[in-house]
Amino acid sequence: MSTAITRQIVLDTETTGMNKLGVHYEGHNIIEIGAVEVTNRRLTGRNFHVYIKPNRLVDPEAFEVHGISDEFLQDKPTFADIADEFLEFIRGAELIIHNAPFDIGFMDYEFAKLNRGIPPTADFCQITDSLVLARQIFPGKRNNLDALCDRYLIDNTKRTLHGALLDAEILSDVYLAMTGGQTSLAFSMEADTSNESYVEEVQRIERPTSGLKVLYATDEELIEHEKRLDIVDKKGGKPCLWRQSPDEEETIH
Repeated sequence: MSTAITRQIVLDTETTGMNKLGVHYEGHNIIEIGAVEVTNRRLTGRNFHVYIKPNRLVDPEAFEVHGISDEFLQDKPTFADIADEFLEFIRGAELIIHNAPFDIGFMDYEFAKLNRGIPPTADFCQITDSLVLARQIFPGKRNNLDALCDRYLIDNTKRTLHGALLDAEILSDVYLAMTGGQTSLAFSMEADTSNESYVEEVQRIERPTSGLKVLYATDEELIEHEKRLDIVDKKGGKPCLWRQSPDEEETIH
């Protein structure tokens, strides 16, 4: 019986924006990293979370997604300040990332700018793209994080803005659900007087969730979240999308 320890890090980043033409990370910076440790398919409670001061302003489009303002980042450490601690946390682990090329591209770009000879992340970590996995399980379906939460009945009601740590915590639940269940296919043949047809019945055998540790935002984190929404209200010049009722959102779309 194998006693090998499987260490996985579920990771997400937020950035100043991205290029719509050319390499997506060039000229932009990581401003938040959230990473959750999973050992032998159990959340350990050991996380890595940091906000990072970039050397440029946050794009308005990116601000609308994550609500992280230039003012908020002014007193935060630089990537160079946190690089060693971050490397120590992820080194040798399997990284679970939704749309991994986006985050890994930014990470390798930040490491390269340090001029310390740090190799590509894929050289010292195994990288698993949970988006690719989701597309294999649910081909032709929407497979963003919100859609997967709906599919696996995972509570994401606190995800009104994108945040690296919250998204990493939610993704850890989604990934464990995706990889812990089994799918059983039963095929039955029905015939009538005119033709024959095959009917595919899919039965999902759900994995017990009692072993999962669900981490909820603290009162202090909820207060900080509301402060960030206040900034979105102020900068956007109109009511914040995430504070509107579903009926109001429908009229916008």
